[in-house]
Amino acid sequence: MATGFVFLWFSFFTLLSFTASIAKITPSFPSSIVRPEQLSAALSTKNQLYKTKYFTQILDHFNFNPKSYQTFQQRYLINDTFWGGAHSNAPIFVYTGNEGDVEWFAQNTGFMFEKAPHFKALLVFIEHRFYGKSIPFGGHKDVAYSNTSTLGYLSSTQALADYATVITDLKKNLSATDCPVVVFGGSYGGMLAAWFRLKYPHITIGALASSSPILSFENITSPNSFNNIVTKDFRSESENCYKVLKGSWDQIENKANQPGGLEALRKSFKICKNYISASSLEGWLTTAYYYTAMTDYPTASNFISPLPAYPVKQMCKAIDNPTTGNDTFAKLYGAANIYYNHSGTATCFDLADDSDPHDLGGWQWQACTEMIMPMGGNNKESILPESYWNYDNRVTSCKLTYDAVPRPNWITTEFGGHDIKRVLKRFGSNIIFFNGLRDPWSGGGVLENISESIVAIVAKEGAHHVDLRFSTKEDPEWLKDVRKQEVNIIAKWIAQYYQDLAHLSS
Repeated sequence: MATGFVFLWFSFFTLLSFTASIAKITPSFPSSIVRPEQLSAALSTKNQLYKTKYFTQILDHFNFNPKSYQTFQQRYLINDTFWGGAHSNAPIFVYTGNEGDVEWFAQNTGFMFEKAPHFKALLVFIEHRFYGKSIPFGGHKDVAYSNTSTLGYLSSTQALADYATVITDLKKNLSATDCPVVVFGGSYGGMLAAWFRLKYPHITIGALASSSPILSFENITSPNSFNNIVTKDFRSESENCYKVLKGSWDQIENKANQPGGLEALRKSFKICKNYISASSLEGWLTTAYYYTAMTDYPTASNFISPLPAYPVKQMCKAIDNPTTGNDTFAKLYGAANIYYNHSGTATCFDLADDSDPHDLGGWQWQACTEMIMPMGGNNKESILPESYWNYDNRVTSCKLTYDAVPRPNWITTEFGGHDIKRVLKRFGSNIIFFNGLRDPWSGGGVLENISESIVAIVAKEGAHHVDLRFSTKEDPEWLKDVRKQEVNIIAKWIAQYYQDLAHLSS
């Protein structure tokens, strides 16, 4: 069976594309090749997790011209199984949707489902505009994505205003105006959750922002940070593993440039016969390393691709396997197989598949306009060839694709980021920033407490929003402790809210 791979225009999963010459690699935006998610049997019965509803949303929250008043159907998912009801002012937990199909994220955010009974909370997952089924312009994606005039309504600020509007209307319809709202999010969704708390403190009492790299912007976080952490993850498992990966790129290039070299590479890596190039193979391998580092969970997972527990360790075991001798390509194939073929069903790998089953394509626009997150630089110690972040390359790509010029300083102008400890200490409150240090995105996260109520929870062995996953019996104690800390902090927010509400009512 041939296994295909989809392109994710996922900022948090944005990867390097390799140029024709490995020695001259520079970050190229955007591309990544990944395997479609396969939901576990427990999650396939999604109707047990939530009901699907739609809200008539306005197209433009910030202008008053006739076109602004156009509407579209915005999807949200709701679960009231454990809700204590409006009469008791039971809390409402809202997930601020990411850049993709909201069901995908809901089905991988077990923390909210598992804690709903404890808090007697109503659960709501709101889909981000222009993703999934929340498509403006009549729900026609080809129209919504057709040009800059239509895509111009896709932005983080419009999305946050959407969430505020949905929450306000939902509370009104449920006669739940006094029910406290806590927002949750992971990755880009975590950034949105944190920003929502800062921009709409009258709507939410607090935010859990998991693996949210709100500092991954110009002149705040090093463009080398992401790849430095990827390198550290693999090197921590095995020095030999690190050396094999680091030295492999020249070998791939040299083989590809030999007569019959591409065919030999095809056979070594079991690439399907329809397409192969050195750059696509290198991108395929890099994707595996990146995503495996991001999802280096302590238990088996199925978020991006089916993976065993501690997949970085398993990759390095494959590379260090003595039966492969000095065959670098056999070692790399064994490592890639951990990520791409853990189920063991693939007979070949299709590098030409650019399908998008999770409706993530809109991120390319966001990453060409406001979400300019410098990454892709590599120092001499990196497992990837030495390179540097080049903003001009991003500009060229975005002009070619959309005739749009990025605004690299807009996010930090709109939401802040520079001197964040000093700034947020003055006016922010009630935000939990979780980061796992094995997550490459943690380099752009908030890793220190900002105040008594803006708290950083840092897990040395944690990976990308591991705290939001469904729990398992095999979860290590440090992960259980992280979740207990989060629950206790959220409980304090809610208790304080009730106390303030009672004071106002007396």
